[in-house]
Amino acid sequence: MPQGTPLVVPNDGLTTRQRRNRPLLMVHTGDGKGKSTAAFGVAMRAWNQGWDIGVFQFVKSAKWRIGEQTVLERLGRLHAETGEGGPVEWHKMGSGWSWSRKGGTEADHAADAAEGWAEVKRRIAAERHRLYVLDEFTYPMQWGWVDVDDVVETLASRPGTQHVVVTGRRADPRLVEVADLVTEMNPVKHPMDVGQKGQRGIEW
Repeated sequence: MPQGTPLVVPNDGLTTRQRRNRPLLMVHTGDGKGKSTAAFGVAMRAWNQGWDIGVFQFVKSAKWRIGEQTVLERLGRLHAETGEGGPVEWHKMGSGWSWSRKGGTEADHAADAAEGWAEVKRRIAAERHRLYVLDEFTYPMQWGWVDVDDVVETLASRPGTQHVVVTGRRADPRLVEVADLVTEMNPVKHPMDVGQKGQRGIEW
């Protein structure tokens, strides 16, 4: 795609502007590092455009506060105070979803995932956010915590101009089929290969 010019222009009846601005379903998958990192980079770009952002972390523990959460939540507060950028919500399954007002230490993870997906569905139907980051959402699909066909149908038929990024390894082929953008991150070298643990500023 030299100079940002598409190699193919489809005969779909859309103008260049319409085609350029259609909402995307994006999937970041593969065994390599960087799937969530790339998704949060998209969220920061979206914030800069004034978009409403909803982040839903389906697997990571609520006790593990990653750096992107701190940054995006602060950007959300900046928007609330000054109007710059867009609003941001961040929800983590590990503590119980924030709208449920329940503790998550003894919550059943499958039920939590189903509850989180049900809330995402409600928000998509209401066109609540402009960008959804469904972080590590491939795992609840793999483990049978949510119905894959329901996920695929909901995301493929979402109304309005809602963009969605799904991250996680081994994305279901049905999700890959309906996605507009799929990136598979494959490991070539990693410090863990030689016994080095994750470090501040790189992994969190």
